[in-house]
Amino acid sequence: MKKGLQALGRLKAGTMNKTEQTYATLDARRHAGEVAWFKFEGVKLRLADNTFYTPDFAVMLANGTVEMHEVKGCMFDDANVKIKVAAATYPFVFRVVRREKIGE
Repeated sequence: MKKGLQALGRLKAGTMNKTEQTYATLDARRHAGEVAWFKFEGVKLRLADNTFYTPDFAVMLANGTVEMHEVKGCMFDDANVKIKVAAATYPFVFRVVRREKIGE
C-alpha cells in the first residue's frame, strides 16, 4: 500500500470524511427536484454471514429509482468486491463516485 492513500484511522460511524462531505451536494439535487430522498450510511446490506456492506449514500431519485452511492478517493480490492457482490444480490443501482469526478 502506498503511503498517503489511506486515512490513518476509521472515522466514527455516521461521520463523513472530506471526500464524502464534498459529494454531499445531494441536498442541492433534492431542491432541484432530481432527488426525492437521501441518507448518509442509511442502509446496511448483508452480503454473507458476518459480512456487511454500508454504502456511503442511499439515494431515491424523483422517479422512484433507489441508488447506492459509494464515494471513493481510491478503490481497494475489498471495497470493489463488496460493491460487486451487493450489485449482484440487491435490486438497487450501485454507483461509485471517484473523487476526481465530484463537482463535474
